[in-house]
Amino acid sequence: MSSNVSGWRGLAAVAVPVSTPAAILLIAWFLAVQVAALPTADAALAMHAPVLVLTLSALLAAAFQRGRVFFALVTLAIAWFAMRTYLGRGLIGFPARAVFVSLCIYVPVNLAVLALTRERGILNPHGLLRAVIIALECGATAWLVASGNRETVDWLYQPLTFLPSTPLLSGSRIPQIGLLLMAAGVATALVLWWRSRSAMDLAFAGAIVAWGIAAQGVLHREWQIAYVSAAALILAVAVLQDVYRMAFRDELTGLPARRALNEHLARLGSHYVIAVLDIDHFKKFNDTHGHDVGDQVLKMVAARIARVRGGGNAYRFGGEEFVIVFPGTALARAFSHLEALRLDIANHGLMLRTAERPAQSPARANARPRKPRAASAPAGGKKLSVTISIGAAERNEKLDAPADVLTAADKALYRAKRAGRNRVCS
Repeated sequence: MSSNVSGWRGLAAVAVPVSTPAAILLIAWFLAVQVAALPTADAALAMHAPVLVLTLSALLAAAFQRGRVFFALVTLAIAWFAMRTYLGRGLIGFPARAVFVSLCIYVPVNLAVLALTRERGILNPHGLLRAVIIALECGATAWLVASGNRETVDWLYQPLTFLPSTPLLSGSRIPQIGLLLMAAGVATALVLWWRSRSAMDLAFAGAIVAWGIAAQGVLHREWQIAYVSAAALILAVAVLQDVYRMAFRDELTGLPARRALNEHLARLGSHYVIAVLDIDHFKKFNDTHGHDVGDQVLKMVAARIARVRGGGNAYRFGGEEFVIVFPGTALARAFSHLEALRLDIANHGLMLRTAERPAQSPARANARPRKPRAASAPAGGKKLSVTISIGAAERNEKLDAPADVLTAADKALYRAKRAGRNRVCS
């Protein structure tokens, strides 16, 4: 049963984040069909949709200082301008072919590189460097068009000898070098997302896919309108998701943070249980082994708490304290799940990382490094005993407000501590 639950949770961890860009791509397909059916005058008006979406998305990225998304949107905006200017009649003539192959190279490369880089903001030397690179790409494309260098353009359109000859490749309007770069860009962004589970990394993959569909529809303006807009919207939504994560998620443990807890408490009904959990002797872990081991303990405990049964919602309250809210649950039922959680953590323990095991999770790898502590690092392979104490309280006539129930649970926690720790009290 537990393996089935873990399997469903793993599937949900992948399916839920992917559903947002997938839904936007599906909506874009529907809109493309609708635009194709519009009268000529209305279809011409729809040409302004990508400009509107790109502009609003760029303003959003600038407001939250998301430089990677901002310059991705600048890339897409330039690509849209080039498509309108040179590709209005499709791939007819040398300038159109030169511009198209340049876009098929530069757009996926830029988005993949931005996915790989760290967030650096906009108005600083890093932003200037990104702007200069984009300007150089525009200059290189302009030079290619102005020079009339047909040999280079024809060479870029040649099939790649190391790729198999398939109807999909031979029938695509995108040069094979562009298809290869798009596939590499999507793969890169997906690997980054799999390691970090960041909505931003997934958005770059979705934006490259959307751009690829727009490029494939180079002969159909409605597909360009719909999917360039979709690429911008996917990135804009990721900005909002990232801002939400920073405000409502604890960076170290990945659990919802105190702000999310406060919002949950505000919408509780009249029947619930609140539990407050504390890691026993947590200060000793930090003093003896250093803060890196303390972080390992917090992450291990948080991971076990997140799996609590009985419909409990786990939050990091602060420091080494956590809170679990059981909506619509009686104390006796919640107590049994809390006791099972306590035993699970006590039996699991923590195996200290050796030199062969990574000291940080991928999500923490880009974080600012801690200053070294004077405490000596523990020997690898040693298992630490970790236990928690839990206090729980149920909403009743005397405790009719969430704050009162939380206070009562906190008092029950201290009773558990005074009684010897590693126990549940109510």
